[in-house]
Amino acid sequence: MNAIISASRLAIELAGDRPPVLLDVRWQLSMAKAAGEPPFDGRAAYLAGHVPGAVFVDLDRELASAPGGHGRHPLPDLGEFGAAMRRAGVSAGTPVVVYDGGLGWGAARAWWLLRWTGHPDVRVLDGGLPAWEGPLETSVPTPAEGDFVPAPGGTGLLDADGAAELARTGVLLDARAGERYRGEVEPIDPVGGHIPGAISAPTTENVGPDGRLLPAADLLARFKELGVDGGSQVGVYCGSGVSAAHEVLALAVAGIPAALYVGSWSSWSSDPARPVAVGPDPQ
Repeated sequence: MNAIISASRLAIELAGDRPPVLLDVRWQLSMAKAAGEPPFDGRAAYLAGHVPGAVFVDLDRELASAPGGHGRHPLPDLGEFGAAMRRAGVSAGTPVVVYDGGLGWGAARAWWLLRWTGHPDVRVLDGGLPAWEGPLETSVPTPAEGDFVPAPGGTGLLDADGAAELARTGVLLDARAGERYRGEVEPIDPVGGHIPGAISAPTTENVGPDGRLLPAADLLARFKELGVDGGSQVGVYCGSGVSAAHEVLALAVAGIPAALYVGSWSSWSSDPARPVAVGPDPQ
């Protein structure tokens, strides 16, 4: 099954006999606190206009648990995550489409979590809300309660030790911006740099100027250039396990399974016992 869906195809399916459940996961990494500005409000953006029938999902509260030693966006409590998905109308036998404001990171986090917890049919709207050409609505739907019960293990999950091992024996991709990988700047986490052995692979390079993922063949060529081949075990991390989910999505579109280190750099860098590499080279 393809991991993404076009806006035109989504419009057809919404008008069909088996429309997907729609989740609006508008979120963005905010530097506003440091700048003295209010943080981005995904719910307010949702209320101002969303794809008809979509239910808002709060990434910080429903797709992650509270920040701490396991990172800024650790895995959510599965009981609470399941309850949130059921309130949104998610059932095991109903397709789900997730979208965000266009960056793709929030939607990819929801896609990855649902896939990891066993949902068989989840896709990301390619290009997010900006790609949608249909009407928007401001009313909040009240979907029938779903029956989805999370059963983790459907896709790969890495912890810190697993990420370190994969950097030595497979391919560990760092989805952050190159300057953060190199340790030139670090606006959020305790220290800059990267996991020794990880390869810089900014997820922003997986999309074209229209905000949509590159064609599968182009993605495959990019990942091959980064050292991913048919026999590679692949893992991805970022700052807090959100943008890395977008890279896992891009890898899936290219036909490459990959594991996600959810704690990512925010967890790794909080442990002074973990080694840190700086500069453009992996080691």
